[in-house]
Amino acid sequence: MNRWIYMWELLCAVLWSALLGVFWGVLLSGCSYDSGWGAEPVPVRITFLDVGQGLAVLLEHEGRYALYDSGPDSAGLTDTLASRGVKSLDWVLVSHFHRDHGGGFMEMGAAIESGRLKVGRLLVGLDTAVGFVSDSVYTVARRYKIPVDTLERGDTVYFAEGLRLECLWPVSYGRFGENRASVVLMGSMVGPQAGRESAFLLTGDLDTAGENRLMELSRDLSADLLQVGHHGSAGSSGLQFLARVAPRYAAIGVGKNNRYGHPKDEVVNKLRIVTGDSSAVYRTDLHGSFSFEMWPGVGLIVP
Repeated sequence: MNRWIYMWELLCAVLWSALLGVFWGVLLSGCSYDSGWGAEPVPVRITFLDVGQGLAVLLEHEGRYALYDSGPDSAGLTDTLASRGVKSLDWVLVSHFHRDHGGGFMEMGAAIESGRLKVGRLLVGLDTAVGFVSDSVYTVARRYKIPVDTLERGDTVYFAEGLRLECLWPVSYGRFGENRASVVLMGSMVGPQAGRESAFLLTGDLDTAGENRLMELSRDLSADLLQVGHHGSAGSSGLQFLARVAPRYAAIGVGKNNRYGHPKDEVVNKLRIVTGDSSAVYRTDLHGSFSFEMWPGVGLIVP
């Protein structure tokens, strides 16, 4: 009888050891998998496309793309995207309904129709301006069954699981038209290795009054990279706003010899003061298309 009891206890001990081994194996392998430190980090690439007198910012992460503003019509945006291997855009955001920001989207219909380009969503703000541009943008979205989402302060857009874009402007309780209605986004990395050590700020054509309201609402506006508002117009880029953002780099989408005289000398001088280095101010009229990269755990670099 004692022999059977002994054998039963021995069998239980063996089974219990086996179960513990499986348990710890699964637990440890799960911890190793979830840590995320084994994988090589992948940067988000931010490219300011040379579209003449206008703005188009292409975001790229692991073969996926999105677009903040689309430049003017007749600037060849779809050809530019094709030359960069862009066949699909997760979304296109039109910051406000001015032709130099939404014109490129108006011309995407032919590329969508032929299958050369896919657009997942159209994002817009609360621009109260109505007219040819807004009508044309919505017509393209309706014709090709592109879903439309409206952004306001407090909304968040995620891109390719590597980038979070927080909408800081406009506010839902205000009525703004044209430049002051520009959708403002703060972009930062997300993931196990990412912190808020690096960020970029896209402001469209936001004017000085809009910048002042934004400073009242957002205490933390600091960013390593600033897209300079309204192509370097004197009506944007107030010194207090620039000092609050304190960018290491400034980017201006602007056309050569444009009739507006953008960027204004006074704005360029303020940017030099704030960045501390004139070479940190990048312009599409001087540099053509240019890019920055945001690396998880590293920050923003110029490749």
